[in-house]
Amino acid sequence: MCRSIKTLRPPATPEVTDEDIRAAALQYVRKVSGFRAPAAHNREVFDQAVDAVAAATQELLDGLQIRGSAARQHAHS
Repeated sequence: MCRSIKTLRPPATPEVTDEDIRAAALQYVRKVSGFRAPAAHNREVFDQAVDAVAAATQELLDGLQIRGSAARQHAHS
């Protein structure tokens, strides 16, 4: 049905884009709903779920404290 959702936190994925987050949210909603592409009558709720999961994912990634990430970030600057 859908590919695996990849890990988005550093250092597994050093550069995470909005597209990465949206793709993960879409994969999650597809898996949970059982629909790869929803019918027209389910499109609005499907899209709202993708938006909500993407927002929650961004909040999670913003709040995670990764050991040594600050040291790695300064090394690349």
